[in-house]
Amino acid sequence: MAVFNDVWTLGSYLIPFVFVLSVVVFFHELGHFFVGRRCGVKVDAFSLGLGPELFAFVDRLGTRWRVAALPLGGYVKFHGDSQGASMSRDEQLAGMTAEERRTGFFTQPVWKRMAIVAAGPIANFILAVVIFGGVAMTYGRGELTPRVESVRAGEAGESAGFKPGDLIVSIDGQPIATWSDMQRVVQVSADVPLKFVVDRGGVDLPIDVKPNLRVLKGPFGETKIGLIGLVATSNPADFHVVRYGPLDATRIGVEETGFVISRTASYISGLFVGRESAENMNGPIGTAYVAGEVAKAGFAALLNLAAVLSVSIGLINLVPIPLLDGGHLLYYVVEALKGRPLSERAQEVGFKVGLAFVASLMVFATFNDIVHIFRA
Repeated sequence: MAVFNDVWTLGSYLIPFVFVLSVVVFFHELGHFFVGRRCGVKVDAFSLGLGPELFAFVDRLGTRWRVAALPLGGYVKFHGDSQGASMSRDEQLAGMTAEERRTGFFTQPVWKRMAIVAAGPIANFILAVVIFGGVAMTYGRGELTPRVESVRAGEAGESAGFKPGDLIVSIDGQPIATWSDMQRVVQVSADVPLKFVVDRGGVDLPIDVKPNLRVLKGPFGETKIGLIGLVATSNPADFHVVRYGPLDATRIGVEETGFVISRTASYISGLFVGRESAENMNGPIGTAYVAGEVAKAGFAALLNLAAVLSVSIGLINLVPIPLLDGGHLLYYVVEALKGRPLSERAQEVGFKVGLAFVASLMVFATFNDIVHIFRA
């Protein structure tokens, strides 16, 4: 199967990809920018994208806002950060004027630098809450009553004792309001015993079940999920669209963001302990494919993808690896504890190690994408 087979198809994947990534990157960098300015730091440049500049303008405070040719990232360049890597050089600081020291990044107290660096990932999480909540308030959410239509033969649900007509009330004491609530719990609980409570004819009955592990293969990797073989109700009366007010929409945004954080953190930690496969790690090509497929379901689905990607980028940036925000935060924590920054040599070595790691990760993820395309 050819994933991209003509120019039109290519555009149908690239446009959603550029839109989603640009939104996520813009708000990430906007977090750095906003807190930086609030802390009195001068911002020399705000770049959406990398590489050659397409167009730009300079605002009244001297910040150059630029859009670059490669929509694979972005950056905020603070005054005095000539390397764009948040590393200081003694000779550079020595040549600063009093005004430059007042508005420079490296001359700020360590707590301000920590706040500026942390603001990027935090902005990603806030963006996810706003998107999830905004979609719930604007489009509403289709909700299906967690009623069982049938039970597949030979699956865990049949041996556990589920019957057609059962209404799922709770799982491990957690109330279940919709079919998707049930799916979320089951899908992340492969080979984990779960305690269901179902309403059968007005009587609450306990059912213990252990979801079976299933591996679903897609064009860009495998997904491991838990299944128990329950088929959802097809009764139209059990389906309804709910529209939410601002408060409930905000609650949903927080809950959805929390769920994605939990799943993403679980995957990242699983990579380090060998529980998750690195083959599922997508690069730009895989992300473009997913964006194109999701866009076919509508703009609301594409926005939800942007929220998921925003959470993922926020979490990845918090990993304590030099070059990422988490690495800078680690440096500043050490500085706060020692009362002085790490030596310039240590920072340079850390930067090189971080750059090598991130570059290797990008090459590996892109290689994964290419392998998946040829397998497809």
